[in-house]
Order: sequence, then C-alpha cells, then structure tokens
Amino acid sequence: MSNGFLSLLKAASLALAVVVAVPAMAAEEGGTGEIKGEDNAPGGHGSLKPTKESWSFAGPFGTFDRAQVQRGFKVYREVCSSCHAMSLVSFRNLMEPGGPEFSEGQVRTLAAEYKVMDGPNDSGEMFERPGRLSDRFPSPFPNDAAARAANGGALPPDFSVLAKARGYERGVSLALLDLVMQYQEHGVDYIHALMTGYDHPAPHGETKPGLHHNPYFPGGWIAMPKPINDGQVEYTDGTPTTVDQYSRDVSAFMMWAAEPHLEARKRIGFQVMVFLAIFAALLYYVKRKIWSTIPH
Repeated sequence: MSNGFLSLLKAASLALAVVVAVPAMAAEEGGTGEIKGEDNAPGGHGSLKPTKESWSFAGPFGTFDRAQVQRGFKVYREVCSSCHAMSLVSFRNLMEPGGPEFSEGQVRTLAAEYKVMDGPNDSGEMFERPGRLSDRFPSPFPNDAAARAANGGALPPDFSVLAKARGYERGVSLALLDLVMQYQEHGVDYIHALMTGYDHPAPHGETKPGLHHNPYFPGGWIAMPKPINDGQVEYTDGTPTTVDQYSRDVSAFMMWAAEPHLEARKRIGFQVMVFLAIFAALLYYVKRKIWSTIPH
C-alpha cells in the first residue's frame, strides 16, 4: 500500500472523527448560548454565552443593511458618543460605498456640528474649529484621565474596532466549526447580548458599589450602567424603538466601523475563488492535453 494512499486514509479518518466529535462536544458545552451549570444560570456568578444572532452581513455574500447602519449611527451619536470615542473613523467614511452612504451634504453638515482641536495658529496657540470631511470623530474627553474621572475610574473603550476586538469563548470544537462555517460575528453577538443583558436580576439581590449586574460581562459586573431604554431614540422609518432593536442597530454600525470594507473584501474574495476555479480547470485540461499522448 503506497504512502500517498495511507496519508489519504489518515486524513479521511481524522475528518470523520471531527465530524462525529463536534456535535457531541457542542452539546456538552451548551454551544449556541445554552446555559451550563448553576454558575451560568440567569443571575448567577458566571457569564452567560451570547446567542448566535442573524445579521445581514454574515456569510460569504453578506452585505450591510444601509437603513440599519444609519439607525445604528443615530443611536451612537445620541447615546454612546457621550462616553465612547470612535477615533479611527473619519466623517468622510460615512458617505463611502459599503457603509451608511449618507450624502456628501449630510456629512458636511454633520461634521460642522463638531468642534475639532487644531493648530497651532500664527500665535502658537491651539484653537477649535468646525469639523471637516477629513477629520476623525473627536473624543468626548480630552484624555484618558478625564474619561476615567467622568466614569468612576473606568475607561470607556473606543468604538472604532470594538466589534472585531470583542468576543467570547465557544470551546475548541465550536471554534473549529466556526472556521468551517465562516462564523465571524462573535463581536456583534456579544455587544448585542451585553446591551440587552441588564434586565437579568443580580443573584440574591446582590449589589456592588459603582458596578452593575450583567451576566454577559466576564465576572457578571460592569462599570457601565444600562446605556439605553425603550423609546429613548426616535426612529422615523417605523422601526420599533426597543432596547433589542437599538442594540442590533448599533452593533451593526459598530461592525461597519470596525471593518468598513467588508463588502469589498467579500466581493473580491468571491472573484478570486472563481478565478482559481477556472484556472484549476484550465490547468487540468492542459495537463490532459499534453500528457495524453505520452505513454506511461
């Protein structure tokens, strides 16, 4: 028996073992947000696993829902921007293809409403001016120390790449499954769960000074109070104004902020796969054409 055949047999056996093991291990770990053990019960001391949500941008052909991303920006601006910076996003990004796609006039008007520190001027002094398209979103605080002082010692994270930087553990077996299924929405699932998780009661009425109970946050206690309530942000398109909807919209917006070229990446990736498939077929045809007349 040849070495090549043995290698192929080993690979097939390993693949079969993974296929059989993944469902069993997933069931053991409570894979899709199920609760395992008393510590992870609602109100317990452990952290709940976020549920896997449905997103328009998920999968190899996913795209952003323009209306949803625009609503998410509205939530960010009216609620989140008072504490959280978005220092890696420029105003002009809001009108680029693949994102909220606001008009240039809308973005210019929006930018002018912000005050941006500039300078020095001819006198060597810094000064404030209205924002421009090329400016990045200014931070709500002049420095980290001021941000901590205004938030009880906690530093609000920057929103620029938060949707890609945050996530949660799903276990080795589900991590392998995520790799195969191209599941990349751990961050937005976590953000949505976190924003909607404040309604879970604390265990035995427990309280901690300066902290708020949220079972989706590691350790179960977070410095950020509940950020939004039903009806707090007005939508003009008839979309429900609930905490769940706000959380979905701002999570989608944060995903765009973290990866503004997501649609272009997926489009180019598909084109490359098509090219490689055609190239492989042509190579196979050429190989058969050249070697078919040569005796083996």
